[in-house]
Amino acid sequence: MPAAAAAPIPAGLWSPERRGLTLGLVLTITLVAAEALAVPTAMPIVARDLGGLELYGLVFSGFSVGALLGIVVVGALIDREGVVRPFVGGLLLFALGLTIGGLAPSMPVLIGARFIQGIGGGAIPPVAYVAIGRALPESLRPRMFAYLSTAWVLPGIFGPAIAGFVAQELHWRLVFLGLLPLIALPGALATRALVVLHEAHPPRGSDRSLRARAAEGLAIAIGVTLLTVALETDQPLLTAGLGAAGLVVTLLLFRRLTPPGTLTLAPGYPSAVLLRGVLTFAFFAVDAYVALLLVEVRGWTATAAGIALTAATVSWTAGSWVQARLSVRYRPERFVRIGFVIVTIGIAGLGLILDPAVPAELTVPIFGIAGFGMGLTYSQFALIVLRDVPGRGQGAVTSALTLSDTIGTALGLGVSAAIVAASYRATAGPGPGIGGAIALGALVAALGFVMSFRLGGGTPRDAATSRGAAGALG
Repeated sequence: MPAAAAAPIPAGLWSPERRGLTLGLVLTITLVAAEALAVPTAMPIVARDLGGLELYGLVFSGFSVGALLGIVVVGALIDREGVVRPFVGGLLLFALGLTIGGLAPSMPVLIGARFIQGIGGGAIPPVAYVAIGRALPESLRPRMFAYLSTAWVLPGIFGPAIAGFVAQELHWRLVFLGLLPLIALPGALATRALVVLHEAHPPRGSDRSLRARAAEGLAIAIGVTLLTVALETDQPLLTAGLGAAGLVVTLLLFRRLTPPGTLTLAPGYPSAVLLRGVLTFAFFAVDAYVALLLVEVRGWTATAAGIALTAATVSWTAGSWVQARLSVRYRPERFVRIGFVIVTIGIAGLGLILDPAVPAELTVPIFGIAGFGMGLTYSQFALIVLRDVPGRGQGAVTSALTLSDTIGTALGLGVSAAIVAASYRATAGPGPGIGGAIALGALVAALGFVMSFRLGGGTPRDAATSRGAAGALG
């Protein structure tokens, strides 16, 4: 009897049939990363040139509000029309925002440009997630997410320095306009691959009104904005009023725009959606204040402080590649639990740097630990969703995942900003406030570890184990 034929090895990410999608998505994320790191670097010079320093924060809030709107709308678009039009539309809005921003005559115009840009930027991650889910077998998805994480490394190392040089020595407008030519190549590569994917996975109609989705997206963006404004004001009545209104609106819309059971930690992918926001809340509540800790508390230069942030970026990528290599042996749920523990240790360890007797240089490896934990954990929630949600519902659920991510980041930044601001108002300097932010981040990360047991699973993979879908978004 002839020997049984060996099972065919699936084509890799760089095989001819997948090369276009892999390269297109990686380059697109690289572009988004470059923009995200370049604009904050150039903004002090922009504000000095345009005036309206009191509107400085709205430049970033405008992008966040637009991103929330884009995230919500694109989820419905993907399930109704496929991935091509949402991706192309997102890139065009991103480019339009860059163009208007680069030509803006005033801060209000720049804020509007950033809102438009945010809508386009918010559309890209859900499209990328669904494309990965539909185009790649489960065995290749962890490696693809590792490549997407790697796309942040070069912008993280060189982006701020290049943007600072261009803004200072040439003109800040080139920071916006100079990114426009870079959109064409990744856009063309990814669009061509997505057209093929669209033909292989034709979309199915959705009875959910896009107008209603847009209204819900705008409403939750307003709710999150009210919450962040409430956290930043020092007027107790205003804080209570805006905070209560923002919290009610955000919770109601979040419950409506996420899978049933998300807020109650229903087992499986609903818990994954909520835990993604818990993770980003914990990490970014601290990330924004590492440089402030080193510069204002420990006396480092801003350039030297940037090394600690770069270390976290590189270690995040290292963690992402570790999970890609070990994904054959362990399920995503296992990585989530281990990752939350590592993130907790890394964040809590930063509290040591507040002690003058502790060498400040330890910030680099300590924050690198937190970044490594993020790399292990961050993509696992998307892997759980793509594994358990049927194809026709992936647009809505990946949109919910990105929504949770964005809200977690915004609220983590907002709460920690309020703690640090209160420290300044009490004339205690930034030290106690940064200590409070570190304690908050570590506590939330530890809470995430406890909550992660609601995901279920976590045992070594068994090739014979069935992985049926857990159900579509209700």
